[in-house]
Amino acid sequence: MEHANQNLPRLITMAEVCEITSLSRAMVNKLRAGGRFPLAVPLTEGRIVFVRAEVDKFLDERIAARVARAAA
Repeated sequence: MEHANQNLPRLITMAEVCEITSLSRAMVNKLRAGGRFPLAVPLTEGRIVFVRAEVDKFLDERIAARVARAAA
């Protein structure tokens, strides 16, 4: 997905992931544990971030699935 604003951060925090996806931290972690969410990038011990483009792709896939279900 191309963004109009190319100044978006490349890496985002868990808090930002929760805000962008409107999912709770617990739900994000549940999806991660099941392999259904983009992998985290470990920056240091105890500090992880996510690749913004991968989170955007995750959301795009959810939207596409909704459209596909509606068309079926």
